[in-house]
Amino acid sequence: MIEIEQDLWGMTPEGEAIVLYTLRNAQGAEVKLTNYGATVVAVTMPDREGRMADVALGYKRPECYFRDSAACGKSVGRVANRIADGCMTVDGQEYRLERNNNGNHLHGGTQGFADRVWESSAETNRIVMDLLSDDGDQGYPGELHVQAIFDFDDDNALEITYLARTDRTTPVNLTNHVYFNLSGEASGSVLDHELRLNSSRVPEMNERQIPTGRMLDVAGTPQDFRQFRPLRDGIGSEFNHIRDFRGYDHPFALDGWQAGILGEVGCLRDPRSGRQVEVLTSQPSVMIYTGNWLSGGCPETKSGGRYADHAGVAIECQNFPDAVNRPEFPSPLLHPGELYCQKTVYKFSTY
Repeated sequence: MIEIEQDLWGMTPEGEAIVLYTLRNAQGAEVKLTNYGATVVAVTMPDREGRMADVALGYKRPECYFRDSAACGKSVGRVANRIADGCMTVDGQEYRLERNNNGNHLHGGTQGFADRVWESSAETNRIVMDLLSDDGDQGYPGELHVQAIFDFDDDNALEITYLARTDRTTPVNLTNHVYFNLSGEASGSVLDHELRLNSSRVPEMNERQIPTGRMLDVAGTPQDFRQFRPLRDGIGSEFNHIRDFRGYDHPFALDGWQAGILGEVGCLRDPRSGRQVEVLTSQPSVMIYTGNWLSGGCPETKSGGRYADHAGVAIECQNFPDAVNRPEFPSPLLHPGELYCQKTVYKFSTY
């Protein structure tokens, strides 16, 4: 049985209540969530000695989450990641979206889902959050009703499910932008964490972080994580613009992906603490982002400091960048009468 606490954490400038939820399991592990941005605020897990630490990056006060550039722990949409030149065509009509990242549209725009107050409620062992996105919101067609469902259990598994329905065809690509540091959120760089991914192919990227349409074989490259490897290895490589992006900020195609089926993403582990997190998803790809731009842009952290670059790694399960313009990728289009349903599971343990 999960114990759930609910507290008023703060208010938006518009007077909307910001609620903080704490989900605690029988082992004393905790997940904290807030309805501002449908955000994962904290994930407290035991190390190999049983010592608890918060392994998710986050901020001290609710107002620190207002329009933070790192989208720390937030649910991003209507379309996560990049749309090239902020341009897309849906049902024969061209749409021009805000260009808020190097000439591209990123994470649904500067007024995207990450910076909204979601309706929220506690159920038996879950928190359910709802958002209504109007037709024309951030330039997107169709009214979209979105749900983010956060389940936590006694096996230390955090499951995030995104549901959506629309009344007009529109692209949807929802993900959570939680950053992990398995040594503890204030413990410095994650570059000595080791990553394994179920991925033998990656999209070739251009210098503006848009897929070219080519797929690359990872064998023998710095993007080969089929066996555990420290993130530090290859962080400065010129391969596929890794150095240009100041580290990993790349989508990886998941081997054996089938629509609607929960498949293996891989595992992140920390030799220092012995913590690891296994990841499963129904999405076709995972974005690995080593927090290359955290310094300077982040507000005061939970521990009262400031995060440096590479202080956390985001494992964002999602569709491919620019999929709305790329017929070779799974279509992100949601049609009236269809249900968008994507799930990601983060299962914590020690080794």
